[in-house]
Amino acid sequence: MAVVRSSVHAVPRGGIASPFEGMVAEPSGQGFCRAFRLLKTDDFSSVFAFRRALRGRFYTLYYRPNELDTARLGVTVAKKLAKRANKRNLVKRIAREVFRQQRQNLPSCDLVIRLHAPTETATRAELNMDLRQLLGRLPGNREYATAFA
Repeated sequence: MAVVRSSVHAVPRGGIASPFEGMVAEPSGQGFCRAFRLLKTDDFSSVFAFRRALRGRFYTLYYRPNELDTARLGVTVAKKLAKRANKRNLVKRIAREVFRQQRQNLPSCDLVIRLHAPTETATRAELNMDLRQLLGRLPGNREYATAFA
């Protein structure tokens, strides 16, 4: 009787079908696709170098105008402020969700959200509210301009 050994290299990589194949998020939709993210270190550095920031209770929002049709987001959370990975991931998830909901009203800017205060006592609602207020104060924000005009 022959023994058949399976190998990691038995099936070529191109032959494996992904369940998400063909499902591309539209930039005009409500998703958080790659077109709405700051991915490269140079993108983050250019936003920090522009030196414009808004500070809230927990977050600092750095921004820089871009020539694109939409806003893009990057999020940084230091281990010093949120010691456990699940807390850092929660803070980032909240930031991405608020951005996703508000993106249509935001000006064309590259945004970097950075946590600047410990979040041990913060609730999700407080984190949400702090970030919504920061995005509302962003110069050129259409929703903010119409609400307070």
